[in-house]
Amino acid sequence: MPASLPRTGNPATDFSLDFLAQLVQRGVTDLVVCPGSRSQALSLVAAELERVGAVRLHVRIDERSAGFFALGLAAETGRAVPVITTSGTAVANLLPAMLEAFHATVPLVAVTADRPEELLGIGANQATTQPGIFGPNVPHEAVQAPVGAPDEAPLAERLAIRAADTRGPLHLNLAFRDPLSVAVPELDEWAAAAPDDRAAADQGRAAAVQGDAADTLDIEAADWPRTLVIAGAAAGPEAEKVAHEGGWPLIAEATSGSRYGRNLVLAYRQLLGATSPRPDLRDTIERVLVFGHPTLSREIPQLIARDDVHAVVVGPTGGEPYNPAHAVAAHVDAVRVHPVPPADADARTESRAWLREWVLASRALVEAGAEQTPAPDIEASRSSDTAVRGRFAKQELAVARTKVDRRMLAEAVWSATWPHDRLVLGASTLIRSLDAQVAGKPIRVHANRGLAGIDGTIATTLGVAVGSQLGGPVSAQGGVTRALIGDLTLLHDASSLLIGQGGEWAPRVQLIVGNDGGGTIFDDLEVARTAAVEAHTRVLYTPTRVDLEALATAYGWSYCRAETRADLQGALVSREHERILIEVPLPRG
Repeated sequence: MPASLPRTGNPATDFSLDFLAQLVQRGVTDLVVCPGSRSQALSLVAAELERVGAVRLHVRIDERSAGFFALGLAAETGRAVPVITTSGTAVANLLPAMLEAFHATVPLVAVTADRPEELLGIGANQATTQPGIFGPNVPHEAVQAPVGAPDEAPLAERLAIRAADTRGPLHLNLAFRDPLSVAVPELDEWAAAAPDDRAAADQGRAAAVQGDAADTLDIEAADWPRTLVIAGAAAGPEAEKVAHEGGWPLIAEATSGSRYGRNLVLAYRQLLGATSPRPDLRDTIERVLVFGHPTLSREIPQLIARDDVHAVVVGPTGGEPYNPAHAVAAHVDAVRVHPVPPADADARTESRAWLREWVLASRALVEAGAEQTPAPDIEASRSSDTAVRGRFAKQELAVARTKVDRRMLAEAVWSATWPHDRLVLGASTLIRSLDAQVAGKPIRVHANRGLAGIDGTIATTLGVAVGSQLGGPVSAQGGVTRALIGDLTLLHDASSLLIGQGGEWAPRVQLIVGNDGGGTIFDDLEVARTAAVEAHTRVLYTPTRVDLEALATAYGWSYCRAETRADLQGALVSREHERILIEVPLPRG
């Protein structure tokens, strides 16, 4: 190894030293630890690495929450984040986060301690079959309990390299025998001598990803008229770039990272739907280029499934290839667009007309559905007539006192968020409200859209916040991370509100909770029209009554209730509180 590590003679401790030190040297910057006996050597070595400044350590008491916290960290930073747990049900609690990591291709590494082979299959306490526990989609490797053999250090190094370089989830199951640890030696000399290879590791991973893009489709834009570019979750800026180069309309979901630019079409659901006001546009689409994983509408998979549409999916779409109705014609790593040449006047005219019709049709629908509350006349505020000024003041007060609805909430949160901030969207009605209306803006948006579940959203938000504010780009370190979630999403992950314990650094976070008392997302599904009202309310809407202020206070968060436009806008821009839960009462309809 580049820097020598001290030996203790305890196999569990020495293997943990070799493994975690190599993780650090391969570019891992964060470790997440949950308490447990069988994993104590790993945890104590992690604590020593934190003490010498080699790694950032995050301790969580709940493995399910820890998994999603690490998921958010990994999604924001792009680096592998290991979660260290003990054996038994502790491992099983990582399953939801590991599944999301697979379907969203996030480098989440489960490092789980296990009983040695002689304690398996005999009813020993906290012993179960852990290898393969996350199913066939998550690669795993089981390591027998170390005994201090010479070949164990190279094995630890190989495992660390595999973990640091993973692009999706990985499970490393490490067995340990008693004695489970000894005092961990001080690592000051090792830390001073160990090279900082993190920048080189990041560059190596980026080069590997770029090298994978071997299957590139060359497109002559003149030969691809009537094309749409669709950007789903995690599509990134490439989708906007391709749309701009080809002169094509861009449909970009709020979580795409592509929702900006002059080609953006916001009202895509209406324009693609069965009752589209412009069937002449919808029905004449010939080709679509899909980036990322679209999840927020039924209209997009229905479009791709059409027999008269040639669909090409570009780049990764998560753990599974995106292929609605098995109708995608091709999956490619990348596309290279050759714009319509200036000499081809006819093709340029047709391309511009196609783009213009989509953008204008979308703009008309957005304006028609926009809030019609008249804005106060600013000139009246400067009038010398006291009566005119008085009417202005009443108008201004009326606007400020307007009750918040979903549309206003979505627009306010989006407007308050800028590139140095981060926004996390929960899987609720609110993400669709936001996606249907907010204008383009190049901000970083996260959401667990791999499986689109509500589990772990608060923990994911906290991971994103730590990754951006503590270890992210300089531009993000002064920002705030906002999460727009529903009340059920909050309650499902309330235990993740416990942060900042033991002197651990905690980030700036606003949890904006749209509270309509239950799961209104089901109101838009067919079941709401077929089920009995009482049954629908009981088992789907699931109304709740929880004092969110008391909940926030119990976990050490600040709290405010925003019922009006003025309340909401003031809460979103305030920097008075580092961590605040903003409750926004919403009507059910």
